Parts: sequence; structure tokens; C-alpha cells
Amino acid sequence: MRALALTAAAILTLSACSQPAEAPKQPDPAPAPAPVLAGVDLTKPLRVGGNEPFWSVELNGSEMVYSGVDRPEQRAPQNPPVVQGTMASWESTTGAGNPLKVTLTATDCSDGMSDRTYPLTAMVRIGEETLTGCAATVSAIMSTGESGRVVDAPQPAA
Repeated sequence: MRALALTAAAILTLSACSQPAEAPKQPDPAPAPAPVLAGVDLTKPLRVGGNEPFWSVELNGSEMVYSGVDRPEQRAPQNPPVVQGTMASWESTTGAGNPLKVTLTATDCSDGMSDRTYPLTAMVRIGEETLTGCAATVSAIMSTGESGRVVDAPQPAA
């Protein structure tokens, strides 16, 4: 009996010192898909612009840069967009202390000066001023002529 008690004590002592079994490692969660509106990847650099008066907002991923004819350039940190249905918006405050809100809607837009058709309609509120215009990725705008649909060229298959 004594031998059985010593064996049991030895087993308990050894089991108390052993390492617990590690849980199997779970795979990393899949990254969230990029926010897309009207086929436009909102993580790419975007250009929002309008005329009368001429103005633009560049969204480069880290900041929003507002500029225009006879208007001082203003910069604001760019937060991730809030996407709700067919709209996406960014809100921040410029270094000059002006609130800046950019809202894009998945509706075709014409700038009224060219024969281009943009995939997004834009509304920009800076301070107390509200401006309307059009938007697309910078790459789509740079690759489209003065007429036609403003879209990114399809990427070749890898």
C-alpha cells in the first residue's frame, strides 16, 4: 500500500511540473476586403474636384489636401472612410482648424467642362462652405483622355 501511495505522489509531483499542452494555433483571420464604392477601391489615392470655383481634394491615404484657385491649401489627417450603402465619407479637421468632410456617392458624375463621366459624385464641406463635384482614383483620371468613362485600366493577370 505504501508503494502505491509513493507512486501516486510521484506521479502527482511530476505532472505538476510538466508543461501544459499548447492549444493548436489558430490561423490568422483573413484581412478585411478593401472598401469599394461603384467599383472604386477607396484605399487608392483619390482625387475629388469641381469647378466654378475650381477646387480639389486629394486623398492620399494619410492626409486630405484641399486646394483651389485663390484659396489657401489646407491639409487634414485622413481617417478610414465610413461606408454606408452607396456612400462613403471622411471627416477630419485641417491644420487651420476648419472641419473638412468629403462625401462620395456611387452615382455617375459629369464635371460640366469635359466629356468625362466619373464613377462618383462628391460633396465637400470645408468650414462653412459646401462644394459639389466628381471623384475617381488618381490613376483612372491620369489614364483617361478628355472624354469617356473615368475608370482604372484592368490589371493584367499575374
